[in-house]
Amino acid sequence: MPPTTFHCVAASVGATSLSGVAACAAPAPRNHRQTSTRVYRQIPIRPSEVSNTVKMGCGMSAEEKEGRARNEEIENQLRRDRMMQRNEIKMLLLGAGESGKSTILKQMKLIHEGGYSRDERESFKEIIFSNTVQSMRVILEAMESLELPLEDQRMEYHVQTIFIQPAQIEGEVLPPEVGGAIEALWKDRGVQECFKRSREYQLNDSARYYFDNITRIAAPDYMPNDQDVLRSRVKTTGITETTFIIGDLTYRMFDVGGQRSERKKWIHCFENVTTILFLVAISEYDQLLFEDETVNRMQEALTLFDSICNSRWFTKTSIILFLNKIDRFKEKLPVSPMKNYFPDYEGGDDYAAACDYILNRFVSLNQHENKQIYTHFTCATDTTQIRFVMAAVNDIIIQENLRLCGLI
Repeated sequence: MPPTTFHCVAASVGATSLSGVAACAAPAPRNHRQTSTRVYRQIPIRPSEVSNTVKMGCGMSAEEKEGRARNEEIENQLRRDRMMQRNEIKMLLLGAGESGKSTILKQMKLIHEGGYSRDERESFKEIIFSNTVQSMRVILEAMESLELPLEDQRMEYHVQTIFIQPAQIEGEVLPPEVGGAIEALWKDRGVQECFKRSREYQLNDSARYYFDNITRIAAPDYMPNDQDVLRSRVKTTGITETTFIIGDLTYRMFDVGGQRSERKKWIHCFENVTTILFLVAISEYDQLLFEDETVNRMQEALTLFDSICNSRWFTKTSIILFLNKIDRFKEKLPVSPMKNYFPDYEGGDDYAAACDYILNRFVSLNQHENKQIYTHFTCATDTTQIRFVMAAVNDIIIQENLRLCGLI
């Protein structure tokens, strides 16, 4: 019997919706935030027990009473913890570097926690400024190595403006000369040609977005919007935990570093997680690793998924696979043939055929016929789509909980 796989493309995620199961479990309305509710069970006590308890209490010393009170408080806390644990979902976000894990966490804050405050948005300014300036610096350095000249040599002044900027841009406002330099350089045909060859070097996915919006970003009254925040990039190191509530379920999502050097730290630490959410940037089928430019990024993702899916630590853990960055993937197919990197692929630039090929490459790695893999094609920066997909994920998790409890 082949392994069970549930495939759900973003446009038809509702086909796998488990609303009936959700209703059976009777959670609060989806996306509704609520505080935890304490539940107490009434235990009948016989009169003789009350009498004995009163007599014991009357004969106890102050130290004994204090010790008993501490013990009862500990027991009560343990009972509360057990009750809370039944509704607690531990979700581990895995995937290679730059696959979109941190973006999913930002989406959860936007969808389930009311978004970002003004102060929080302010704190993203320096990250966005740095991402934008460093992206232009990367392109200019690549132009030298690829021997691509500027179309207008008068732009050399702007090139020097970019090169003298620090790696970390500090301040409430992007300096006008920096914003002007990026705006002018982005219009240069030499820069545009180098950008088209970005698969040959390491360029932030959000570069074009920030360049296209540089006038707004460089304005004195600039305030980052949701898309600006979602597309900002800071390398994740170590383990980051985020907690949020959906209906009756409390989610604890753990984001771990995706680069190779980070993975060794966490593989064995999450044996008891409820679900693994594994992200793959399918648009990177033609790119090389940041940390090892001899290894194809998609091949690395396949290797990592194989090790996680078939790991002894996760034999009973359900896996949800997000095949992410479908927007960039669709743009790339006509200009960067997949067959150049995966010789057995025969679908040309057909988007549906390419999606099916990648999907099958991943799910065929599952060696456990009873392990279920749920798949979705996603664009992590699309809040509307992620809200829809995560609703389906929530239903899947409810079904898994009911199955583990023997209720279905």
